[in-house]
Amino acid sequence: MFDVLLEQRVAWDAVTVWQVDERVAPDGHPERNARQLVDFPCPVELMPVTDDDLEAAAQRYASGLPERFDVVHLGLGDDGHTASWPPGDPVVDSDRGCEVIEEFNGRRRMTLTPPVVNAARARLMLTYGASKAPMVQRWFEHDGALPVDRLRRAATWVILDPAAAADLPAASSR
Repeated sequence: MFDVLLEQRVAWDAVTVWQVDERVAPDGHPERNARQLVDFPCPVELMPVTDDDLEAAAQRYASGLPERFDVVHLGLGDDGHTASWPPGDPVVDSDRGCEVIEEFNGRRRMTLTPPVVNAARARLMLTYGASKAPMVQRWFEHDGALPVDRLRRAATWVILDPAAAADLPAASSR
């Protein structure tokens, strides 16, 4: 998606990219999301996940956030998480802008919280792969046990490949 976006005519001088979530790992680590953002021709605000005091760093990041994002790009995990909001984690109820969560899939993470993500003008969920199909179906059925169900549905665009959409009911052919 990023490669395609970079090929488009975009007024990059009017764009700033902010991270939604990031793994706590050293700079340049292969598990860092930041590696996908190095070629963007605009300012990129990376989450300060290498700071010694992660909680303070998360609050500094939150204090610098824009009042409202235009678009937040998200994915969906095969366990129903999005934006590093793990199942059962209290981050989904946070009223702060940015939080640090305990270890999830092998790493602590820093993430924007539901109030920030849901305040955006739009959300773009890009999801692919058969392993996501059961979670897509549960999310579309409003399964409140899934962290992704905390996403505001209005102005949320969902792009699925056929494998991720496989468990959804077929559209009626009236």
